[in-house]
Amino acid sequence: MLTQDQAADIFDRIRRLSSADEVEAIFNGSRFALTRFANNTIHQNVEEENSVVSIRTNFGGRTARSTANQFDDESLRRAVAASESLARVQVPDPDLLSMPTPSEADFCESVEKAAGGGARSTRALPVRFFEETAGVTPAERAEVVQGIVSVADQHKLTSAGIYSISDSREGIFNSRGLSRWHRQTLAEISITMLGGDSSGWQKLNSPNVRNLDAARLAETAAQKAVESAHPREIAPGKYTVILEPAAVLDIVGFMFWDYSGVAILDQRSFLNDRIGAQLFGKNINISDDVAHPLQAGSPFDGEGMRRQRVPLVENGAVKRVVYARATAKKMKNSEHAGKVGPVEPTGHGFPLPNEAGEMPMNIVFGAAEKPRSLEEMIASTERGVLVTRLWYIREVDPYEKIVTGMTRDGTFLVENGKVQCGLRNFRFNESLIAMLSKVEAMSVPVRACGEESFDMVVPAMKVREFNFTEATKF
Repeated sequence: MLTQDQAADIFDRIRRLSSADEVEAIFNGSRFALTRFANNTIHQNVEEENSVVSIRTNFGGRTARSTANQFDDESLRRAVAASESLARVQVPDPDLLSMPTPSEADFCESVEKAAGGGARSTRALPVRFFEETAGVTPAERAEVVQGIVSVADQHKLTSAGIYSISDSREGIFNSRGLSRWHRQTLAEISITMLGGDSSGWQKLNSPNVRNLDAARLAETAAQKAVESAHPREIAPGKYTVILEPAAVLDIVGFMFWDYSGVAILDQRSFLNDRIGAQLFGKNINISDDVAHPLQAGSPFDGEGMRRQRVPLVENGAVKRVVYARATAKKMKNSEHAGKVGPVEPTGHGFPLPNEAGEMPMNIVFGAAEKPRSLEEMIASTERGVLVTRLWYIREVDPYEKIVTGMTRDGTFLVENGKVQCGLRNFRFNESLIAMLSKVEAMSVPVRACGEESFDMVVPAMKVREFNFTEATKF
């Protein structure tokens, strides 16, 4: 795969080939290896390595991209020519800014003023590349899967899932001197255990493969399948619900596209006219923090701007949203400027050109004053429902943030402080605003993975009056 020095050399060649006012290159490279299993047998073992450069050229506000995955001079020449040809026929974008210099990418206007021109303080990014993760072999993955299958065999279940490893590099260079590079590994295990009329599931990933305990994940998934066998059906209605972290992640993930300056300007965010208001319970605190030790990802955005820690929600009140450079400038000149909290580039933009603008991608929920374990939440519940995960989530009402979806892979009845039996799954219709106003207890936040949203640091939650609208037949 490409090294930073090799990428810098390729960018120098791209610059010499380009006649544009400005040129930018984003490099993405990865080695991805996956072992997939089903019916207690490995049925797929694949490995892919690829590197791509995305070239953006700019002629007086007209900009476009092209890509290449070969780096010889002729391939780069064709890619540069394609980008320039596309850029020249674009309508000039009056909101397009010049590409950032290294100092612009590291500083924020409002912070510079507050600090008298001094540097913004930044926290060091935790180590996110581990040789041990990158070096996991197919034989080692197969051995882990064998252990998962043995747990399934012990419980007379059928297992399915994946074990994957990735080693990725991401870099951005531009003709104004900006140079950024990030390397990361990620190991991921997903397990589904199937019984005759029940199932259990667990999933986790981490840059450090040592943080994944496949045997524990397999045993937890198996226990869920065993304990939810012969599920009962109970009437739909409003129940106290205990959502495990994966369930919390997948449902709350549907609101974070709205924490965007572009979404506010487009009048399509549920936060329009609500920033500064007490929208959630006072026990809800949310930030976007790429440097959090349980988070992952690069410390810069699609323009090379350094990602900043942004407090999004404090004690239930929405404080601010995130901004790309151009969005922040546009917001300051808009009718919304005095209603949205601090306005500054926060390092959350996507590569240009794009219509989406920006989004917080490193969500971290704050810890409760008195965290409760999942077991303590169950013990304190007279009657309720324990949910392992959610799926098939869709938005019903964008402004009230009502979403619908279903439970799966481990739904249980809780009575008198104990898990009593498995339940047939439910469909739910619930407002995220209402849900986050009814949180009675939370666990210590953990890194969680799901299937409907991106990875976050979230707690398990005990929520009162969660609205289940119908029971399913499985």
